[in-house]
Amino acid sequence: MNLFGSIEGGGTKFDCAMIDGDNQILAKSRIPTTTPTQTLGACLNFFKQQEILLGKLTALGVACFGPLDPRRGSPTYGKLLATPKPGWSFINIAGFFERALGIPVGFDTDVNGAVLAESLWGAGIGLSDLVYITIGTGVGGGAMVNGSLLHGLLHPEMGHMRLPRFAGDKHFMGVCPFHGDCFEGLASGPAMKARWGAPAEQLERDHPAWELEAGYIALAIQAIICTLTPQRIILGGGVMDADFLFPIIRQKTVEKLNGYIQAAEILEGIDEYIVPPGLGAHPGIFGGKALAQLAAGS
Repeated sequence: MNLFGSIEGGGTKFDCAMIDGDNQILAKSRIPTTTPTQTLGACLNFFKQQEILLGKLTALGVACFGPLDPRRGSPTYGKLLATPKPGWSFINIAGFFERALGIPVGFDTDVNGAVLAESLWGAGIGLSDLVYITIGTGVGGGAMVNGSLLHGLLHPEMGHMRLPRFAGDKHFMGVCPFHGDCFEGLASGPAMKARWGAPAEQLERDHPAWELEAGYIALAIQAIICTLTPQRIILGGGVMDADFLFPIIRQKTVEKLNGYIQAAEILEGIDEYIVPPGLGAHPGIFGGKALAQLAAGS
């Protein structure tokens, strides 16, 4: 039986799982993101213990926060790059697990892992061009183009596209330490808390925060559609747990496109075009499994 290890690595936690070939999660653990030594060491101990109980891993996949280098053959492959997470810049995550476990390790962004998993088992089955956007503690986007993950020089950074400011929001400077008022700086969970004085989950449904949030998300989606024209866009992350946002975002996206993209999938099928993850709360952990399968050649 093939066993795959999966890590969804985030700025606050690393979720680890053992998953079989039928996508059954056999064991899982949540490890706080502290120092690289503590966090990666705890992940390694989990997998070593599970190998004793369940059997040898075929491969491991790491779907991680970035920025990072996913390009095999690059001098910095498998490493995080310059990140605001203290102590984590240039940590060789893929190399650490390859040496310690002696198995193939797939390594990519959390959102690229998620879009790959959604294409295999979720809301993107049968589609070759797909975008997954997570809106939570940060904002990021992963893309599949012609059936392959999009990389380029490194990987997409959709969360850091600059967005035009709405007139009533000129006073808010944004929370991104690099760009201030980029997509992440204006629409992430921390941005909502900084702007309104309370986290998103505490804001009432009729709070003006949601109309503004939907507007910024729609602006970003408009830019992504005009750049990549994907066959579907999937929105995940903690902010999107407020599922009443979806109809507002769909309406605003159509308005902002203003008839320019003449595709029936958008003009007539917007409800099936902008959708939540088919994998529910688990696109990231199954993203790690998908990257492991890719690394194993299966």
